[in-house]
Amino acid sequence: MIKKVLIANRGEIALRVIRSCKEMGLKTVSVYSKADIESLHVRFADEAVCIGPAISKESYLNIPRIMAAAEITNSDAIHPGYGFLSENAEFSKICNESNIKFIGPDWKMIQQMGDKVTAKETMKKAGIPTVPGSDGLVESISDGKKLANKIGYPVILKATAGGGGKGMRIVNNEKDFDSAWNSAKTESEASFSNSGLYLEKFIVKPRHIEIQVMGDQYGNVSHLSERDCSIQRRHQKLIEETPSPFVDDELRNRMGEAAVKACKFIKYEGAGTIEFLVDANKDFYFMEMNTRIQVEHGITEEVTDYDLIKEQIKVADGAKVSGKHYYPKLYSIECRINAEDPKANFRPCPGKITALHKPGGHGVRVDSHIYSGYVIPPNYDSMIAKLMVSHQSREEAIVRMKRALNEFIIEGIETTIPFHIKIMDDENFKKGDFTTNFMDTFEY
Repeated sequence: MIKKVLIANRGEIALRVIRSCKEMGLKTVSVYSKADIESLHVRFADEAVCIGPAISKESYLNIPRIMAAAEITNSDAIHPGYGFLSENAEFSKICNESNIKFIGPDWKMIQQMGDKVTAKETMKKAGIPTVPGSDGLVESISDGKKLANKIGYPVILKATAGGGGKGMRIVNNEKDFDSAWNSAKTESEASFSNSGLYLEKFIVKPRHIEIQVMGDQYGNVSHLSERDCSIQRRHQKLIEETPSPFVDDELRNRMGEAAVKACKFIKYEGAGTIEFLVDANKDFYFMEMNTRIQVEHGITEEVTDYDLIKEQIKVADGAKVSGKHYYPKLYSIECRINAEDPKANFRPCPGKITALHKPGGHGVRVDSHIYSGYVIPPNYDSMIAKLMVSHQSREEAIVRMKRALNEFIIEGIETTIPFHIKIMDDENFKKGDFTTNFMDTFEY
């Protein structure tokens, strides 16, 4: 039985996990780098252990130090959050070998679905629609050009170990192939120590729709409907919402059934998302699977009244998933608030928060680890808060989000709050008429 959980992460998601653990009567342990000694996840955990300097590879990515922290605190489970080691198969394996429960899927599952080429092949076997492309890694530029000419331009090169848009290049014609190949290879190697690339047909102006799933150790799987993550910049999500303004009941059911079928085929355990690209004809294609909790999980919680973190922990402790599916009762939108300057090409803006006022009121949720006087370190992702609102209709949710954004005061640094306010006023956004290309024409 799980009694004490070490959270192998930082900031907002670490604080989120601590809250659910406390409500379940579980003891919590935070790990932190020297840069995060003043972070709220350190303050609110029952115990906290410093695991190294600010640089991630010597702290939050240092498996031996995290395992040592778990050992000296007698933790019997580790929650990895998102990012860092959350989809690291070796970390999950070491936890298993150390008799510490990894709150997430088995290492073999992470390995199978973490590599995008293997994941695509697995989904093909499961009968899930996939984007036309290479059968595995592309070995050379000449092989890539042959395949691109066969399936037709535009195509997209993707790092097999990739994420967050790293090692990804769109190629519109053959003359651009060589430079795109070389830059994708270089970035992939630098980001993931793996230069392997695969190639797919590039779906022009798709929607990015993901299905939230939860599976248990006994083969039961529930889905919690979709989130629309199409508002992106350089493949990084900016705004998410549920339900999607594009998805009707028929498409929702088809995508939900496909996601459940995929999870049952691989015997998936824990929280995860099956991510799809959806074209204008409402045909959908498997893109990837995230074998972890998502940044945007909160909006699903708000519209289904389902605590995904608690359910993760219960499943890890042997509980069964109901197997029933959950559908939105409200409309919910999330804006990712980053410490960035939108007027300076979204340049990161670390520094001291001199004043802070978080929005409130009915249907408003803020997940954040910041406070007045907090110094945002320059060493990590620039997201400092997630602002979520819910309402009976999408139109009302947008109005509520704009009100909440205007109430959200952060002084001392630049943030993306003004940028989000402008998106809430955009006519195409308000009509739900957008794709992943939205930012190509949006002017701030």
